[in-house]
Amino acid sequence: MTEELVLVVEDDPTMRLGLQKALRSAGYRVEVARDGTEGLARALAAPRPDLVLLDVMLPGRNGYEVLEEIRLVDPELIVLMLTAKGEERDKVRGLGLGADDYVTKPFGVAELLARVAAALRRRRLQDRETETVTIGAVTVDFGAHRMRRGAVELECTALELRLLRFLLRHEGSLVSRQRILDGVWGADYFGTDRTVDNFVNRLRTKLEDDPQAPRLLVTVRGAGYRFSRRPES
Repeated sequence: MTEELVLVVEDDPTMRLGLQKALRSAGYRVEVARDGTEGLARALAAPRPDLVLLDVMLPGRNGYEVLEEIRLVDPELIVLMLTAKGEERDKVRGLGLGADDYVTKPFGVAELLARVAAALRRRRLQDRETETVTIGAVTVDFGAHRMRRGAVELECTALELRLLRFLLRHEGSLVSRQRILDGVWGADYFGTDRTVDNFVNRLRTKLEDDPQAPRLLVTVRGAGYRFSRRPES
């Protein structure tokens, strides 16, 4: 049985119940939301769902608006759009906003479950590719929760590893402190910029040759941080 959590955001009670039953029968944990506002709040709350099935035509905020808000906070969350619209421009709009896939109603249960499984499988493969990484002289094994510099074992916390995995997923990109807070701690966590700075400094003491002059995890003044496995000159 899979442990993955799927959030269904659908206002039609019959459709919502049908999706809930089908997903549970396939072995997924399922939560539901009945409108866009509730769906957005649940999508960004802890624990984060692994995948969101998001209807387009929702009361309150529509699916496009919800997707746009999700992507501002979490660019990694898998979102599959559900809609009765079949026009190409609607699909293009959803994909352009960052949807991972698009399913047009009416659809078969088997097709939907296949798309859900494929999206989650792609994410697992991506995570597996970064299960063990080398960063300068440091080797990180996320699966074993271990970090070594050569033969020396380095102490590391679960939050430090979550932060590092987040930075690896956004390698080379500028990420703001707020985006790091939302992506690592969750949108409902009331932390501050200082929280992020403290954990960044902890990572620097482990990863950098000279933590006082970082070249891997650098500060972009007034904007946030940028991480790369190749040292910046």
